[in-house]
Amino acid sequence: MRLRLIVAGAALTASLVAALPGPWPRSRPEEAGMDAKGLEAARDFAMRVKGSGYVIRRGRLVYAWGDPKQRYDLKSTTKSIGVTALGLALLDAKIRLEDRAVDLHPQFGVPPESNADTGWLPRITVQHLATQTAGFDKKGDYQPLLFAPGTQWAYSDGGPNWLAECLTLAYRRDMEELLFERVFTPLGITHEDLAWRKNAYRPALIDGIARREFGSGVHANVDAMARIGLLYLREGRFGGKQILPASFVRMARSVTLGFEDVPVMRAEDYPNAARHYGLLWWNNNDGSLAGVPSDAFWSWGLYDSLIVVIPSLDLVVARAGEGWGEHAVFSRLEPFLRPIVESVRDRPRNPKPPYPPSPVIETIRWAPADTIVRRAAGSDNWPTTWGDDDAIYTAYGDGYGFEPLLKEKLGLGFAKLVGAPGSFEGINIRSASGENKGSGANGKKASGLLMVKGVLWMLVRNAGNAQLAWSSDHAKTWTWSDWKFTTSFGHPTFLNFGRNYAGARDGYVYVYSTDADTAYLPSSRMILARAPADRMRERAAWEFFERVDSAGQPQWSADIEKRGAVFENAPYLCYRTQVSYNAGLKRYILTQILPGEAPRFQGGFGVYDAPEPWGPWTTAFFTERWDVGPGESSNFPTKWMSEDGRTLYLVSSGEDHFSLRRADLQLR
Repeated sequence: MRLRLIVAGAALTASLVAALPGPWPRSRPEEAGMDAKGLEAARDFAMRVKGSGYVIRRGRLVYAWGDPKQRYDLKSTTKSIGVTALGLALLDAKIRLEDRAVDLHPQFGVPPESNADTGWLPRITVQHLATQTAGFDKKGDYQPLLFAPGTQWAYSDGGPNWLAECLTLAYRRDMEELLFERVFTPLGITHEDLAWRKNAYRPALIDGIARREFGSGVHANVDAMARIGLLYLREGRFGGKQILPASFVRMARSVTLGFEDVPVMRAEDYPNAARHYGLLWWNNNDGSLAGVPSDAFWSWGLYDSLIVVIPSLDLVVARAGEGWGEHAVFSRLEPFLRPIVESVRDRPRNPKPPYPPSPVIETIRWAPADTIVRRAAGSDNWPTTWGDDDAIYTAYGDGYGFEPLLKEKLGLGFAKLVGAPGSFEGINIRSASGENKGSGANGKKASGLLMVKGVLWMLVRNAGNAQLAWSSDHAKTWTWSDWKFTTSFGHPTFLNFGRNYAGARDGYVYVYSTDADTAYLPSSRMILARAPADRMRERAAWEFFERVDSAGQPQWSADIEKRGAVFENAPYLCYRTQVSYNAGLKRYILTQILPGEAPRFQGGFGVYDAPEPWGPWTTAFFTERWDVGPGESSNFPTKWMSEDGRTLYLVSSGEDHFSLRRADLQLR
């Protein structure tokens, strides 16, 4: 598979970059799987004005122009370089994102004194400072607060400068000195390659320590910029050492959850910025930059200094010099980046099924779109399980449940479905100990439900990363585990069998998830965990799928770091998934949507089947674009499967409803 090739290439690259403090290893474009004409087109666009550039693929220098040693004023690319110190602080447990800035900095936010009068300063966290949602006005000196933290997005130099001071006080060290010691020098970056200018807005010292500005101030050459980009491409790992936490890099490159829908100040200069901005890095998560993969992320400074990282293409691009225009309008970057992307000959183009056709299911015939039953408008998620009382239990997010709708919007709510698919009734269940009102990523959401021997189990995401809860009274009251999955398992879901777990293959409970720390990022693979059904509450009882051995038997490990892929769809095409056992066909059925900007309303998805929970998987149905939106999650409730396994009903959050569509399996 393509993923194995990528992993093998990454392993080879790691051996090359281990010696990177010297010159870059080089490849000709054709050796790196690239077309020189596309690189030349990007260079020609860039060189309409003065500047330099590097293109790095698979850890090797493929193309360059200009003087690689000339240092340029990088302006706001300083923000993306400076925030690297926050990654160190998270690794060293010096700071947490949820820490209040006033607890780290005695003079935080003042001057001006008017900021203290707002009452907002005690509410500003490190995360607000790193995401442009703290509320400080644009300039890097001591600016007034414009709004309450987290309520709007406003591009600012002042917020990052306050972040730099918080980090300086946490370490009691000069940030330039810290970054050279821990990051720059190991990457082979010297003081000749990168330097901070004297502060433009704030005094040189804070508590006798050199004070640095993150809003602007770094001067560097493209060689140094590319090395920093490579560190982020490798998720913070270099030369066999984890320099930055991988989780920090993932947050830096992703839309800031919970802030993606806040209003943007000066939106004409920064259109839709909240939807493509992470921890002081820009990203293409929403697909706004046409022709560039959605996993691309980059630094961006005045004069168009750029460190562009595209993980799915194993690509880093560094560019600095004179600017091409004004403001953060993505279209300005397209003539530069699109030819580079298109020059990659082996780039993934149209998504294709990741597995061969099913030997059992020839195709799936879906009922006409106008027959889809839609209930519970505005609510999403909808994992399901077949209860001991013959009801289907489900959970919803960010809505008002079934009719009659609740008067208050819940971030997590519960319901049960009674009756046949064509005439079911949705009944809301209230639970003071289970439901919450947190919207989006700010609230826990159910991603998996399972009933075993009358106990209803729930896997909850957005809990850093996932948490287990259980109910002995059919979702009315819940008990929460005192432990969490903190590595991976950003969107965990149970494998469902029959009524009350009848027909289970053995005494274990199985849990699938994308191999990511959040439900909001796609991955290239799915992982699998299991625990004895009577020991699910014990963290020590859980073990993780490693691989299938030569005899076809699954191998398991108690060490989560040894987890292996149970399902692969590269690059970054594994998203929210559910799995149900079709007893009539004796096949495991996995549904998975393709990640996209608005899957509730449009997009593609696949249905896959296998003889065992760990595979081998084959494709029963696949489409890049369904005739309706597949929803952000979907599943086949086992109760609504016919006895012969040929008729199923797909539950999804399509159109932001509880949506139900009949599926007839055509067998070979």
